[in-house]
Parts: sequence; structure tokens; C-alpha cells
Amino acid sequence: MEFRVDRQTLADAVAWAARTLPARPALPVLAGMLIEVTEQGELSLAGFDYEVSARAREDADVAEPGRVLVPGRLLADIVRNLPPHPVEIHTKGSEVVVRCGPAEFGLLTLPVEDYPTLPEPSARAGTVPGDLFATAVAQVTPAAGRDDTLPMLTGVRIDIDGDTMWLACTDRYRIAARELTWSPADPGFTAGVVVPARTLADTAKSIRRGAEVEIDLGGVADTLIGVSGGGRSMTSRLLDDQYINYRSRLTGTWSSVAEIRVAPFVETIKRAALVTERGTPVRLAFTADEVRVRAATGDSARANESLEVRLTGDDLDIAFAPQYLLDGLAGIDTEYARLECAGPTKAALLTAIPDKKDSSDDKEGEAAKNDGNASEQTDTGYRYLAMPVRLTS
Repeated sequence: MEFRVDRQTLADAVAWAARTLPARPALPVLAGMLIEVTEQGELSLAGFDYEVSARAREDADVAEPGRVLVPGRLLADIVRNLPPHPVEIHTKGSEVVVRCGPAEFGLLTLPVEDYPTLPEPSARAGTVPGDLFATAVAQVTPAAGRDDTLPMLTGVRIDIDGDTMWLACTDRYRIAARELTWSPADPGFTAGVVVPARTLADTAKSIRRGAEVEIDLGGVADTLIGVSGGGRSMTSRLLDDQYINYRSRLTGTWSSVAEIRVAPFVETIKRAALVTERGTPVRLAFTADEVRVRAATGDSARANESLEVRLTGDDLDIAFAPQYLLDGLAGIDTEYARLECAGPTKAALLTAIPDKKDSSDDKEGEAAKNDGNASEQTDTGYRYLAMPVRLTS
């Protein structure tokens, strides 16, 4: 095996493949990174831990095709620190030689014949724009559980019905969900699966910007999902597909509806959180035209700040863990957000209010701009439901 490749190209590909390398491999060969080059000039690097696989494909100048297995983490460390020159890699006996400018390294190969066959996902289910997919995954994964004893809650639920895809996560105290439109290979395709949240989040944010994401997913009995785009691909085993009926919890009759500017609200919550301890909430008191944000740590520190708000319905005095509010607001990329609630002990729903075009010459457009209820002309598809903290006084 012998090939030549740009250093940054190699570094990006190695970093992608190294993400699945286990810290404590069940088998020694699983610590290896599989390097393959073909006569057609394709370089492939892959890692696998029996649960998740990651593969990167790039173009390279191939002098001799081949296949070899090397210590993956060591290769990643080496490539990350190489000087800015093209990299030449070739096999020499039982070594893989990595040469870059004046630097040269030799890595003892692992038995490639013992390396397990990389899993191949089912047929193509459809495609979705990479930026849209990455945004949707980033919006929902903060609400995923961290308790590995409840694996279902550590995943992202993906529901597909025709050209509509729903992503959702919950840790029992909140639900984050996003609806989006995608392009299914079969217009009648339906599915409901749970994918490990950390794996999907890492994959979505690392796929190259602007790339089309391809989703590989089979039928009801399938145990594997594939996500690929821009020369990067991953497969992951699915979690138990039993999941709560989250969509039914994202609708309701709300007695209080508040509309508020997102950026000032976020900054106010962050300031109030400075005086809170772990488990201490921030308190939001909504009235017709303002929300008062308060927090305190016993008698040692307190915060009190008010913001302009538009409230429809009943006044509301409610409290939340500050990070829960901040996670929900981080998923909103519009100027205004809507908070809806049926009472101080009921879950509150955060949604984005779509930005409206400024049409000062159009009286109807100006009227819509000044009417908060008219902002429902479109829907961003994002929902964030959070349980409040019960107030003691």
C-alpha cells in the first residue's frame, strides 16, 4: 500500500474515523483504524466498536492499493501534529510509514484479517439537507437523558411518515421536538426508531456544511441506521423503539400566552442564574406588559430584573431550572419566542415566533407585524416543553 494525500484532508478524515474507537476495546483489533486505498484513487478510513461505525472517504494519489490496520488513537495524535506538508503513507514489512516533510513515523500494524466486517445499513430511506438536519438534531439533543440505566431516554426518537420527519428527546422533565420536511425514497415510507443521542449529535454537527444527508433505514425489524453525507458516514445500532407519545403532550389549552424577545430574555436568565445554586430555580412573574425574573440563594445573594413582554390571558408566576430554560431558548433562532402555560404547576411550552417581513408600504403587512397573534402564519416546527419547579411561597 502506498498513497499521498493533503495533510488537512487526512487529519479531518482520521478525526472522523477515530470518534468511534473505544477507550477500552473488547478486542485488541477494535483499537485499530482500518485504512484502505483503491486503484481508483479513493482513500477510506474506518473505526468500529460493534455498536457504532464511522467511515471517511477522500481522494488520494494512490501508487499501490492496499488494506491495513493501525493503532487508531496513535495515528490520530500523529496526524493532528504533523507539519503543513503533503503526507505520504506506505507499508514497509510489518510497519506503516507516515512521512510528512521532515517528520517520519513508523506504526506497527495490527492483524487486519482479524478485524470484523463493517456493518452495512439497509436500503436508502431518503435525504435531507445537511444544515437543516444538523440544526434539528442540535435543537432536540439537549433534552436527552444522561442516565444509562434508562437507555430509551438517552436516545433521539425519529418518526417518519412520508415526507415528514419528527425528532424528539426527553429526560422526563422536558421534551424537545422538531418537525421537518425531508425527501423519502418511497413516498409511503414510515418508521419509528430511537438512535443514541450522543452519536447522532456528534455525526450531525460534523458532516460538512452544505452536504446532503442520506438516511439509511429499513423496516420494523431493522436494528441499524446509517447516516452519511459529504464523504462521511456512520452506522449505529438502534435502541429499544418503545417511546412515550410525546406529540400528544405538545398540544393543549393554554390559559397564559406570553410573547417575548429571545436575546434579552436569555441574557436576563443568565444574570439571574449567577446567584442560584444547584437545584435553585429562577422565578418568572408574568403580567400584562412585563415579566419579572427573580432568583436568590438564601439570604446571601439575590437577583431581580424585569423585561417587556406581551401577555394574553391570566397572570402567571412560575419557576424553572435556569438551564432548562436556556436549553429551550437556544433552539429558537427567531427574534421572538412564545411561552404558553395552563398554570404555575403545569408544563410550559416554548415555541419560536417566525420573523415577519418588514413591509412598511403594505398596510396589511404592517398590521400583521403589530399583531402578535398574526405571527402564526408559518411554523418553525420546533417545540420545547419543560416542567416547572413547584414554588414554596
